[in-house]
Order: sequence, then structure tokens, then C-alpha cells
Amino acid sequence: MTNITQLLEAATSGDPQAAADLIPLVYDELRRLAAAQLAHEKPGQTFDATALVHEAYLRLVGPADSAKWANRGHFLNAAAEAMRRILVDIARKKQAAKRGGGGKRFEVSEGDRVAIPDPDTLLAVNEALVRLAAEDPGSAEVARLRLFAGASVEEAAAALGMSRPTAYRDWAYARAWLSAALAGG
Repeated sequence: MTNITQLLEAATSGDPQAAADLIPLVYDELRRLAAAQLAHEKPGQTFDATALVHEAYLRLVGPADSAKWANRGHFLNAAAEAMRRILVDIARKKQAAKRGGGGKRFEVSEGDRVAIPDPDTLLAVNEALVRLAAEDPGSAEVARLRLFAGASVEEAAAALGMSRPTAYRDWAYARAWLSAALAGG
């Protein structure tokens, strides 16, 4: 863990060797997160887990990024956020008027891994998640990791540095809040 934190600090300070040394240490974890998120996409998509990881990594440790990473959990949390933003951008492009549109109902379930089935739903969930973050940032963070990074509640708790019971409470609240918001309540 210490090695990853040191490499993250050096990479964000502009050390190209640190960025190169960091890739093999975090690549498998990021690839797993991306694969979990993209597992339910339609076959034949041009954007795959590898491309998502590469794009997220470039946003996280690219030359323009001046963020400082406190630890591995902080980095993975930022990676989940970067992947969410990338997926939302892709969904917005797919939803553009020239490409069609139309919404579908989505229910936030108790399932261990959550998958968002289509771009329209992804955008609706993202908008609801932004509103939830204004009301309850902790619940929104747990939901973001669950919905956009495919993390379990335990993994979200570890990444956010919170206890498992708190993460479970935040997820239960977020799930209920998002379900109501997506149903129009």
C-alpha cells in the first residue's frame, strides 16, 4: 500500500517513471472495476474495459492532473469517479437526438453487483445521484461506487474509509432515495 501511495504522489508530481511503475500495480484492479461495469453492455460495443481503464488512468495521472492521492483507496475512489464520468459522456453521445432516445424504468436493487443496462438509464441514474450528493454526500459516494464501479458494499466501505455498518446504512438509504427519484417521486 505504501509503495502505491508513494508512486501516486510521484506520478501526480510529474515523474514519468513513477507513472510507468504505477500502471502494473493498479491496472488489474482498475480493469476488474471496468469489466464489472461494462459486463452488461450490448455485444459489439466499440468501448471496452481496457479502453475505459486507459481513459480513466489518463485522466487520473495525466500531465494536467495536479491531484494528490492520499492512499490506494483514495486513488480507486477517484478512478471510479473518472469511469463514471467517461460512461456518462458515452451515454450522452448515444442519447443525442440524432441517435434516438427514450427512457426506461430502472430499479435499484439489493443485488451484490449492480449493472446499469442502457445509456438512457445511465443518464437518469447519474442525474439522480447528483441530486442525492447534494442531500447526502456519504450515501451518494457509496452508491456511486456500487453503481458505477461495481464495488460491493464492503469494497465501497474500504475505499471510502468507513465502517461496514455505515456503508450498509448509506447504501440502503441511497437505494431507497434513488428508487423514489427514478420513479418520479
